[in-house]
Amino acid sequence: MRIGIYPGTFDPITNGHLDIIKRGRQLFDKLYVVIPINPNKKTFFTLDERIDLLKEVLKDFNNVEVTSTDQLTVDFARKVGATVMLRGLRMVSDFEYELQLATLNRTLKPDLETIFIMASHEFSFLSSGSVKEIAAFGGSFEQFVPLPVAVALKKKYKLD
Repeated sequence: MRIGIYPGTFDPITNGHLDIIKRGRQLFDKLYVVIPINPNKKTFFTLDERIDLLKEVLKDFNNVEVTSTDQLTVDFARKVGATVMLRGLRMVSDFEYELQLATLNRTLKPDLETIFIMASHEFSFLSSGSVKEIAAFGGSFEQFVPLPVAVALKKKYKLD
């Protein structure tokens, strides 16, 4: 069984993340979408909210499981038997950071491969941060996120 992991903060999940998951899940028998718990990172949505949003958005993806971990991502990969880490790239500037992470992860777990999937061109500009900023100023952000996320953002920002 080919098992992969796609780690991220997903604060919140965007259509860009969803695109990577849709395309990436075809490569695996099972894909874990995992939120590593990082106490040094301040998030807009709580961990439980992010997990709930991911589960709602991905509920029809039969080979995808949403979870979180308080371990290093490589240790989580080892625990679930994953041999591949999936990462999305939007533009060249992402590559330097992602290469550094992939090299570090490979040093910690030599049998863990990293596969990069380029964002589809319509999502190459999209980030969770930009979506939150647009929402904070009352702009139109709905086209950038799945419906459950749009509803959650409107509620959090008291929009409508």
